[in-house]
Amino acid sequence: QVQLVESGGGSVQAGGSLRLTCTVSGYTRTYYRMAWFRQAPGKERDGVAHIYTGSTDTVYADSVKGRFTISRDNAKNMLYLQMNSLKPEDTAMYYCSAGSAYGGRWSDSGLYKYWGLGTQVTVSS
Repeated sequence: QVQLVESGGGSVQAGGSLRLTCTVSGYTRTYYRMAWFRQAPGKERDGVAHIYTGSTDTVYADSVKGRFTISRDNAKNMLYLQMNSLKPEDTAMYYCSAGSAYGGRWSDSGLYKYWGLGTQVTVSS
């Protein structure tokens, strides 16, 4: 089993920054891809950013390109999401996820077997 715990959420004003951290524990060799998702009240869970554990290649949702950066430290079993120039529309619960399925559309939540409980990000105008 793999356990994911998010931290680093909070309340900031528009234009501010936050860094989310996902701490991974358990049998970490069972997943190859990781991603951040977010879900606002009344909306679907959407992919924010993606990275393979064995690569530095990253993919981002159009809405966060140029503002967010996903990174990981395999030695520490950590995944990060640096969020800059935050906007009110970034307000959501942010989830860390991990999966072992190759291919597919990275933002398809069905590709990820493991999920954290989320951390809340609130951006005020």
